[in-house]
Amino acid sequence: MHRLLLLGCLWLLAAPPASSIFQRPTGTPAPPRLQYLLEPLHPTVHTQRGATATLPCVLRALPRNYRVKWSKVEPANYRENIIIITNGLYHKNYGPLSPRVRLRHSHRYDASLTITDVALEDEGRYRCQLVNGLEDESISLTLHLEGVVFPYQPSNGRYKFNYHEAKRACEQQDSRLATYQQLYKAWTEGLDWCNAGWILDGTVHYPIINSREPCGGRLLLPGVRTYGTRDKQKDRFDAFCFTSALQGQVYFIRGHLNFKEAGQACRNHGAAIAKVGQLYSAWKFSQLDRCDGGWLADGSVRYPITTPRERCGGLPDPGVRSFGFPSKEMRTYGTYCFVG
Repeated sequence: MHRLLLLGCLWLLAAPPASSIFQRPTGTPAPPRLQYLLEPLHPTVHTQRGATATLPCVLRALPRNYRVKWSKVEPANYRENIIIITNGLYHKNYGPLSPRVRLRHSHRYDASLTITDVALEDEGRYRCQLVNGLEDESISLTLHLEGVVFPYQPSNGRYKFNYHEAKRACEQQDSRLATYQQLYKAWTEGLDWCNAGWILDGTVHYPIINSREPCGGRLLLPGVRTYGTRDKQKDRFDAFCFTSALQGQVYFIRGHLNFKEAGQACRNHGAAIAKVGQLYSAWKFSQLDRCDGGWLADGSVRYPITTPRERCGGLPDPGVRSFGFPSKEMRTYGTYCFVG
């Protein structure tokens, strides 16, 4: 891939992505060379929930009568949704992202997209397309949220969610269904879970670090095992949820509280009883570490451990431990509260 200059400025193009260094199969045509759009220096932009992120799209020349169209590819339905269209002078926003997007436009060749107050659903692949008659061309970029994936099942046991119920369950716990890339990354970081769960594109998987008999057998290698695409209405599994950084704080109130009293204790402090995704976020990003079980909004009791120790469950790895869903009348636990 050639290195290009932008009007004499020292703006060097990035080296080709790793996937392009492998030999192209015989007979496969080379991708068309970009004439107007610069290849981005970094095709992946890393950010967190609540931040402001900019996806770069810079032209090296301005063709006559051109338009630039930004769109987002949605993995759940494989559709490409338009976000913004500009002709360099005027622009129009589209869709649910409309209130939070603008063109950076730091100079006349800049068509970069800025997203404010980044939300969980903003993660994914974006396309900047130059529309210029027969010379259309585009670049793809990925917005990556730093976050944490956690398995989730309801109080009535495993394998109770169809796809739509799993999607709602994650959203109710301040998260969303994870993408395959998020689940795979979580597996590389140590997520080991024997129950299969839905992810955002409607497929079902489970991540295994330690091969064992109840999880496909000892002979299967570690990996993200897959059930493939399943019927979103009829088939039932758990869910893999993804959450990112919090715009707020999770803290613990000690006491011997039943579930109702736990909620009231948080409200007395001007807070709300924390959701599961909020506790995972506080554990991941704020290093919340407590050996005390506490009620959460879904009626479960959990506690976050960043420094494993013998008297806090005895497990060797950090994580959010769970006592499941005890009777809501039990006065045994404190509560975790969230204030935004």
